[in-house]
Amino acid sequence: MYRNSVSLIGFAGKDAEARTTKNQKPYVVLSLATQSSYKDKKSGDYVNRTEWHRVIAWGKLSEFARKVQKGTHLAVDGELVSREFADKKHKDVKHRIWEIRATSILKLDRAEKAGAEEEPDDEFDSEEAAV
Repeated sequence: MYRNSVSLIGFAGKDAEARTTKNQKPYVVLSLATQSSYKDKKSGDYVNRTEWHRVIAWGKLSEFARKVQKGTHLAVDGELVSREFADKKHKDVKHRIWEIRATSILKLDRAEKAGAEEEPDDEFDSEEAAV
């Protein structure tokens, strides 16, 4: 069995970009930052490394993703895909781009704590969207 699965937790680097294909199919582009760190052997200091991921959401998931704003804490599941495109200035030059095709996006931002005098809502409101 073969599997192409990506799970990321990070922060949106900018507001979602809603776009439409030439065939009028809506999609959303997200920029997601993840961070890792390692200890430098020479200095002994910890070094942080930020990786930027291009996330694409299609269909009903794009309706949810279009509301994502810069700084939103997200968990994204999907698959890693690549595509080629021609350079606009030099048609014979091809470029390859890697993207995450999202299958699930979950907002991880915590809701503000309710005060002691406030009663909790009986309704459950999930901010998860999945295709």
